[in-house]
Amino acid sequence: MELQISDLEKDIIKEILNIGLARAADSFASISRDRVLLKVPSMELVSAAEVMGNLTKFEKSHEIIQSDIKGDFNGTTLMVFSSRHIDKLSEVCLNMQSSYENALNEMQESLLLEISNIITGAFVTQMANILKANIYGSPPSHPKKGFLADSMQHIFTSNPLFQPIIFTVVTHFTNFEELVELPLFLFFDTNTFVKILDIIRSYNFYEQNS
Repeated sequence: MELQISDLEKDIIKEILNIGLARAADSFASISRDRVLLKVPSMELVSAAEVMGNLTKFEKSHEIIQSDIKGDFNGTTLMVFSSRHIDKLSEVCLNMQSSYENALNEMQESLLLEISNIITGAFVTQMANILKANIYGSPPSHPKKGFLADSMQHIFTSNPLFQPIIFTVVTHFTNFEELVELPLFLFFDTNTFVKILDIIRSYNFYEQNS
C-alpha cells in the first residue's frame, strides 16, 4: 500500500525538517567550535528489509547512535559515524589524537552520544513548535553491533502494510579547510507520517511560518 502525497506536501515537509535541522546545526556548532551545515536531500519510501540490509552493512564498519522520537510521533534518528568521522571529531572536540580501530573508547562514545543528543534534541524541539505536537527525543543509545534491527522494531512493525518513511540527511561538518560528512537517517512509522500530513493539510504552513 502507498501513501498519497503531493509534490507541494513533500516540499513543505522538507522545509519543516530544514528549519529543525538549522537549529540543530547551531547547537552542534557550539561544541564543534566551527561551522556546521545540515541539509535534507531526499525523502524515500523503502521497504524495511532494504533499510535494515543497508544498516547491517554500516554496522560492521561504523558506529551508529540511535535516539527515538516519542510522544505524539513515533520515530527514530540514527547518526552513522565512520572511522574518519570519529578521528576528526575526537581531534576537534576532545583534543585527542587517536586512531579508531573498530571500537570506541569511553570518551569517544560519550562524545558521539552527546552529538546525537544535541542534534536530535534541537531538531525535535523545533519540529514540535512548528507542528504544535507533543514530542520529545529519548536519551541516545549506542546499540551493540548486530542488535540494531531489534532496536528498530517499533518503526517497522507498527503498520506492516505500509512502508516506513525514511529521510536521508547529510551533515556537513566543516573544520578549517576540511569537510566531514556525517550521514543522519530519520525514520517515521506510517501512522506518524499520516499525522504530520493531517497537520499540514489543516492549515496554511507558509502563512503560519512566514
